[in-house]
Order: sequence, then structure tokens, then C-alpha cells
Amino acid sequence: MTSTALRRIQKELRDIHNNPIENVVVETKEDNLFEWECIIIAESDSPYKGGKFKFTLSLPQNFPFKAPSVMFKTKIYHPGINEDGAICVPVLRDEWKPSVTLATVLSIIQEKLNNPSPDDPFEPDIAALLKNDKSKFLGTAKEWTKKYAM
Repeated sequence: MTSTALRRIQKELRDIHNNPIENVVVETKEDNLFEWECIIIAESDSPYKGGKFKFTLSLPQNFPFKAPSVMFKTKIYHPGINEDGAICVPVLRDEWKPSVTLATVLSIIQEKLNNPSPDDPFEPDIAALLKNDKSKFLGTAKEWTKKYAM
């Protein structure tokens, strides 16, 4: 465990606790600051309204030089989150920079969850449905939210 990574994580956690992100809950595992348990509560104008979506944010030992990984534990009918729980956001892939804060990462994930887009999909079939039959997409998203996230 590198002390540089640990200091950065502790600072970022303090910043998040001092300036909480609305509808985002962050807890660390007691004995491991590199593993975060997070929850996003979907916004009222989101297709996932009322849902609580759990995910883990895992920080690599060489953080902040390598991006964290994110895995949703709650099933969600979303074009940018696959059935294994991986989320498709550029900041966690090729757009990662050590200057990106974890509060920014959480805000990007929250924005992606609340505003599904057919662009750059992880699930092309869901993206196609969102594009071509939005009401059917919204119905399925609502159904899955009730079934898995409430």
C-alpha cells in the first residue's frame, strides 16, 4: 500500500464528507480505504426514479496514476451499464488523469445513471430501444427499478 495513494484517498474522502454530493452515499470498508461502497439515489426526473443503485468503487494501489474501477451491484436496465455491472464512462478509461477527483468521478457516474444515452453504449440493444422506442425503454427501466432497486 503506497502512502501517496493513501494520503490522496484520505484527502478525497474528507472533501466528499465536507461537501457531500446530493443523492450519493459513500462508505469505505472499515479496514480498506481502497474499497468504497456507494449508493446513488436516482433523481425524480430520471427513468430510475426512486431507485437506490449500489456500486463499488475500487482504487488501485497506484492511484491516482491509474483510474478506479466501478462495478454496479444493483441490476439496472441502462445502455451504459452492462449486465455484469460495468459502466461505460470515458473518465474511467482513456480520459483518466491524476488530477481528476473522486468527487468528479462520482458526479459523472450519477449523471450517467440519471440520464441514459444511446451514444457510446455498453448494451447496444438497450441503446437501440432507447433511440427507437423510448416509451418501451422507459417502461422496462421502471420495471427493473421496482424489481431490483427499491
